Amino acid sequence: MGSSFSALPTMCMLVLVLLLWGGEGREPFACDPKDGGTKGLPFCRSGLAIEARVKDLVGRLRLQEKVNLLVNNAAAVPRLGIKGYEWWSEALHGVSNVGPGTKFRGQFPAATSFPQVITTAASFNASLWEAIGRVASDEARAMYNGGTAGLTYWSPNVNIFRDPRWGRGQETPGEDPILAGKYAASYVRGLQGTDGDRLKVAASCKHFTAYDLDNWNGVDRFHFNAQVSKQDMEETFNVPFRMCVKEGKVASVMCSYNQVNGVPTCADPNLLKRTVRAQWGLNGYIVSDCDSVGVFYTSQHYTSTPEEAAADAIKAGLDLDCGPFLGAHTQNAVKKGLLSEADVNGALANTLTVQMRLGMYDGEPSGHPYGNLGPRDVCSPSHQELALEAARQGIVLLKNKGPSLPLSTRRHRTVAVIGPNSNVTVTMIGNYAGIACGYTSPLQGIGAHARTIHELGCANVACTDDKQFGRAINAAQQADATVLVTGLDQSIEAETVDRAGLLLPGRQQELVSKVAAASKGPTILVIMSGGPVDITFAKNDPRIQAILWAGYPGQAGGAAIADILFGNANPGGKLPMTWYPEGYIKNLAMTNMAMRGRRSTGYPGRTYRFYNGPVVYPFGYGLSYTHFVHTLASAPKVVSIPVDGHRHGNSSNIANKAIRVTHARCGKLSISLHVDVKNVGTRDGTHTLLVFSAPPAGNGHWAPRKQLVAFEKVHVPAKGQQRVRVNVHVCKLLSVVDRSGTRRIPMGLHSIHIGHVKHFVSLQAETLGIIKS
Repeated sequence: MGSSFSALPTMCMLVLVLLLWGGEGREPFACDPKDGGTKGLPFCRSGLAIEARVKDLVGRLRLQEKVNLLVNNAAAVPRLGIKGYEWWSEALHGVSNVGPGTKFRGQFPAATSFPQVITTAASFNASLWEAIGRVASDEARAMYNGGTAGLTYWSPNVNIFRDPRWGRGQETPGEDPILAGKYAASYVRGLQGTDGDRLKVAASCKHFTAYDLDNWNGVDRFHFNAQVSKQDMEETFNVPFRMCVKEGKVASVMCSYNQVNGVPTCADPNLLKRTVRAQWGLNGYIVSDCDSVGVFYTSQHYTSTPEEAAADAIKAGLDLDCGPFLGAHTQNAVKKGLLSEADVNGALANTLTVQMRLGMYDGEPSGHPYGNLGPRDVCSPSHQELALEAARQGIVLLKNKGPSLPLSTRRHRTVAVIGPNSNVTVTMIGNYAGIACGYTSPLQGIGAHARTIHELGCANVACTDDKQFGRAINAAQQADATVLVTGLDQSIEAETVDRAGLLLPGRQQELVSKVAAASKGPTILVIMSGGPVDITFAKNDPRIQAILWAGYPGQAGGAAIADILFGNANPGGKLPMTWYPEGYIKNLAMTNMAMRGRRSTGYPGRTYRFYNGPVVYPFGYGLSYTHFVHTLASAPKVVSIPVDGHRHGNSSNIANKAIRVTHARCGKLSISLHVDVKNVGTRDGTHTLLVFSAPPAGNGHWAPRKQLVAFEKVHVPAKGQQRVRVNVHVCKLLSVVDRSGTRRIPMGLHSIHIGHVKHFVSLQAETLGIIKS
């Protein structure tokens, strides 16, 4: 069929595509071959270089037309045959209808809704993240072809989950910068494709930068000035964005609402022009968070006039405003001499380039490589199966006394399913989700394996009274096993909603304890949440035999939970964030951005990299139904770092045992580790291999305690063994950042931790040329 199909004339081909998926085709965005007035213009010639096409188009636009293209709902330019375009679509974990660019209707009533990001991050599986991105972009392209979605998606969110109370922590890949950066690069590759300069859809890494407070104790994101040291900026907050741009080749970066050290991020040329574009080499556009240009004028009073705000944003490197502000004030800013038309042209060149890379100026969409995607490619069986598999991989087993899990369908024929999240659907998809293809609630999932007795226990997660406790206790007394599904939802943690504390809300803890005390069979606690919860009581309660964290597990969450409970799947997830006790946040202001602890003031430090106090469960924790043992098969003990000599004053710091990364010849300088992973248990399982490093002694006053440098997934059959090769790039991953924000490689003995295995490798400088101090 291939050759005869491709030989059909364009219009016949389009008709056949429509017949195949029964959809309404999308008219060309621009360069319609039926429009004799525009089809021959240079910007419509797909054979020309994109740079030449963009230059031609910008040269044809009038100032008012240019200004009308600087906003998310970009206006049409009828005289050039260009339609209006809505830039704002979202695909955080599947195509979402949060942005106005996407509408679920007609032949596209829904899209595959994957687990929330914090849940898939727990899989530590980069190939899974990329696969989810591929599915989301398949569905996005299909919906675009059907006229119900755009091609520019303002996802993923790669901010660091710095404080456990943050309502949007659920949207992020967790607290570790390397994990977040690897997630960013993988998911972006999935969304954008790997076809050179051509884009499947255009992703955007957000919110740049040091953005991780929404509304806490009277401080909101619109007024917050994040005071961040150069050290923390380089070492923590900017790492995922740098990896997203340099490794993921993302087409966009979104600047945030907050100020950083007194300057709004969307008006800061050091952040936008000099860092994102010049240093990291962004090939794409920079967009504001929605209304953030207006916010820094009206709420932060950063400029005296709206024209100054428009000029500051564009001159700082902003190319597109999500919101009306630039559309309303840029023309006057040019007239007043605050901004040149060349500045506007530069911004437009970046957005138009991305549209051309998406094929929006290539005429018939059906002729595009993704032009044949349609309704059959949305909510397909394979896509929904991936959503189920992603949930299975993201669920974390926190406790399994006995072991009590997995449950047996022979011995546990009746299961009491209790708790405010026991029969939820929409709760499972978290925020920035769309309309799911369908849902399997926890009650439905468990019901496929056993007879169920269902009681909520609490009317909702707020759990303000004990009126339903009696019925829940009665159910537990009758059943062979009890599964309590508790936790949080978007009423407790969400965009604009930061949590006040870390305990289960209301009287949920009391419900869990009373039901566990009365339960005839084993009691299993399932926590559904984005952020960590202090469940010390359950961890220490011998009547609660097992605990699962399910995050927000997506449309198939209930089926995945049941698969883990009954042993159809072996849990392999690991926590992507530290679970702190409630006492951790006592006297800890969310507004304090410092990562490092300070003993003199009692400031505890943040994340596993800098906090060394008591935890409920540590970062990277997670159990399995089998047992894995690692052995280091081979690893170097000494690595030479080639260092360039310098003739002038800048000391190499070899004497200080830390060499500037810029002075080392990094190239592909890597440490290669070979690790044997043996499954000594009786069940097949997938092991998450986490590799940490700790710098040499003596760097403790400014280096992290330890940091994640690599992770790998490996499937090992029962009693089997697999060898895993791990490469650790010395300059990127064994370097640390000093107080001035300079990245350095400490010389001496670095310790590499893989589970209980510890290996020391000595980094030694090999001087090239003359060094003068």
